[in-house]
Amino acid sequence: MTPDLTGLVALVTGASAGIGRHLAEGLAARGAAVAGLARGGDRLRAAMDDVAAATGARTLAVPADVTDPAAVDAAVARVTGELGPVGLLVNNAGLVDAAEVPPWEADPDQWWAVVESQVRGPFLLVRAVLPGMVAAGGGRVVGLASGIGTRANPHYSAYSAGKTAQMRLTESLDLAGAAHGVRAFDLAPGVVDTAMTRAMPMHAGRTEWTRPEDVVELVVAIATGELDQWSGRFVRAGVDSLDTLRATTPAGDARKLRLRPYGDGDPLA
Repeated sequence: MTPDLTGLVALVTGASAGIGRHLAEGLAARGAAVAGLARGGDRLRAAMDDVAAATGARTLAVPADVTDPAAVDAAVARVTGELGPVGLLVNNAGLVDAAEVPPWEADPDQWWAVVESQVRGPFLLVRAVLPGMVAAGGGRVVGLASGIGTRANPHYSAYSAGKTAQMRLTESLDLAGAAHGVRAFDLAPGVVDTAMTRAMPMHAGRTEWTRPEDVVELVVAIATGELDQWSGRFVRAGVDSLDTLRATTPAGDARKLRLRPYGDGDPLA
């Protein structure tokens, strides 16, 4: 049975292309009203019009830069004014390092722009959306994570730092939001065939890609509350079985970033 998201207002950042565009259509196809946010107004409006035409759902295109506080506040105010309180926030927008170089060779302005897009952007959306979620009695936040945020990488230092920071934001939301019915998740999409991933030298020649449908399926399951026991934790599209996630209640620090002790005598153990 196809999940029914009728009555849900979803806000997806980076919705004009790539994974965000797939998510916007996947949520709309299941009945959600979807607001898309991205910097490029013309492409965003075209994408959201296409989603509305394909699904019959109500959509809204809201051009904004996720790193601009005033623009984010105005965008969220427009979404809530026209569609209603946001029940699902998907922080998908973000840049990636322009070149595969060690940190000391990276352009500082571009490096920082990547970090801002991955950290300041999600924070500003959370700051604008969460008061409404709390007032409504709860909601769900999905951060588009990456395996690069869980391990060292010599060439994508900005992207790695940003994604790691996003995971800490997710844990903060889980801890602070639990009493208010707010749940937060890190969802790594794997390597979906998009313009961004094809531009990354590390994926040159790749022939196996994560299906965007797998990413959509996980976000939909989160939106319906089927995976609430995974709040504050990391899941991976294309690898994690949805049936297994539904049936599993993780314990302790499972799927969370933690320091590993060097031995039983480690005072941090």
